[in-house]
Amino acid sequence: MVKICCIGAGYVGGPTMAVIALNCPSIEVVVVDISVTRISAWNSDQLPIYEPGLNEVVKQCKGRNLFFSTDIEKHVSEADIIFVSVNTPTKTRGLGAGKAADLTYWESAARMIADVSKSNKIVVEKSTVPVKTAEAIERILTHNSKGIKYQILSNPEFLAEGTAIQDLFKPDRVLIGGRETPDGLKAIQALKDVYAHWVPEDRIITTNLWSAELSKLAANAFLAQRISSVNAMSALCEATGADVSQVSHAVGKDSRIGPKFLNASVGFGGSCFQKDILNLVYICECNGLAEVANYWKQVIKVNDYQKNRFVNRVVSSMFNTVSGKKIGIMGFAFKKDTGDTRETPAMDVCKGLLGDKARLSIYDPQVTADQIQRDLTMNKFDWDHPIHLQPMSPTGVKQVSIAWDAYEASKDAHALCILTEWDEFKTLDYRRIFDNMQKPAFVFDGRNVVNVEMLRDIGFIVYSIGKPLDPWLKNMPAVA
Repeated sequence: MVKICCIGAGYVGGPTMAVIALNCPSIEVVVVDISVTRISAWNSDQLPIYEPGLNEVVKQCKGRNLFFSTDIEKHVSEADIIFVSVNTPTKTRGLGAGKAADLTYWESAARMIADVSKSNKIVVEKSTVPVKTAEAIERILTHNSKGIKYQILSNPEFLAEGTAIQDLFKPDRVLIGGRETPDGLKAIQALKDVYAHWVPEDRIITTNLWSAELSKLAANAFLAQRISSVNAMSALCEATGADVSQVSHAVGKDSRIGPKFLNASVGFGGSCFQKDILNLVYICECNGLAEVANYWKQVIKVNDYQKNRFVNRVVSSMFNTVSGKKIGIMGFAFKKDTGDTRETPAMDVCKGLLGDKARLSIYDPQVTADQIQRDLTMNKFDWDHPIHLQPMSPTGVKQVSIAWDAYEASKDAHALCILTEWDEFKTLDYRRIFDNMQKPAFVFDGRNVVNVEMLRDIGFIVYSIGKPLDPWLKNMPAVA
């Protein structure tokens, strides 16, 4: 029986291994993690992450050929294929601070693999890593090999949170990069055989190691670039009276461009986009490609500009002050159908409003109160370290309360800010919300989910990103 071990029971490791186990009943899959709390959650009925469809998949395989354990060394030692899915945070100090990936956890995983291995291993990079990481890992393993042979493969994930299970069952492509040597090609084939249980062969792409590593960074950079492009257009639409939804619809009809990732919003978030672009910038700078680095930096600059612009719009519309005013925050996750708050634009918007002394009442159907308070007190990039190395749970931000539902969050509020596109926000009883708010009542829609005309008819003053401005908002500049 082939044995697979995955180091790291997070957003990538857990769902990926569950789907492999379901589709490959003859393979034993063990997910290991240093965090006892996280492994206990995977072994309970309350999984540590929310992802549509994940629960059902885990239930079918858990205890059969899918296991979760903290006994890392035992399972690594027994495995034929080891997936490494550990955190690769952005460095906060030292060489490359603020841009380069911190490979501390990757390196300690590699050293541990070398220490406990008694048989040949295929080691698979699953975390997003900088180009040439495989080479560094290969050197660590080779220099500590004790006669054991290792093959390093790059198998980047291309999952979108909220649709991760769907993406795993029907991927656009599975990318496997390896050494172009006889042993390297054999290792590629071994991993290909795992995915071939359910993925059509024409969707499994094989490349050299460096191409696979760079493809992941490039894919995320291209997607983020599209979001920043449409968000840049949204600012121009507001200035000229155009409607960004109509513009992006017209642009997306061009078959060379297509309609995906053309929704204007308060900005992109998630664990990968910013981190991967910063990584790309750093790699370009290290290779003397300053112009290329500056090009990609601009994608992040526009994203930051969009968040600042949104905060400025809120403050300038409300008589240039939100001090002491209650603002209902609708949604904190970085997008709908996930409880993930990593790099969520809501964090920066909330911090911007708190900086102007607003009182916030935050509602999100999937994010815990503890997570929201933790995010609002955490330093940049701290979120990407294992939970036991993050700052202890904070005392909480005094100006922030967490609401049980949208109606509680909006009661007596001066304004609502919609920051996540949860479907329920489209169908709220906005008449009831209006009646319970301070007047004038504002809605700042950062996701373009509400029916603007309907809300204006109720009596709201509405700002929707990239849409023609409410008469109230005209002549009120919202520049960062």
